[in-house]
Order: sequence, then structure tokens, then C-alpha cells
Amino acid sequence: MNSSPNAFTVADFCDAYGIRRNSAYLEMKAGRLEYRKAGRKTLIRKVDADAWLDSLPKGGLDSNEGK
Repeated sequence: MNSSPNAFTVADFCDAYGIRRNSAYLEMKAGRLEYRKAGRKTLIRKVDADAWLDSLPKGGLDSNEGK
């Protein structure tokens, strides 16, 4: 059985969501990616990671783009 984690370390989050560590820390510093601290370890809950992903702008053309 393959279960999905409830929280990611920063490295695991970066691997799972395809971004670099520096970008992840910039998103956390800007308040766009919520995280928790467990001692020195930084954890990103799956629900917060998914909320961050859903908040990103959608790609593709809209009615104003390309004019």
C-alpha cells in the first residue's frame, strides 16, 4: 500500500511539486506557502502545499493575453 504523507520536509516538497529550494523558501517568506516548525525541522502540510499550488495563476491564453 502506498500512502501519501500528511506533511513534507522542504526537500520532499520541492521534489513532489517540482520547484527549487530557494523558490520554496521565498514562497514561505512571502507568506504564500504556510509551514510549521518542529524544532529545527521545517514541515509543509500536504493541505498547505495543495493550497499553494491551487493559488498559482493558471496558464493558457485568456481574453486579454496576447493582444
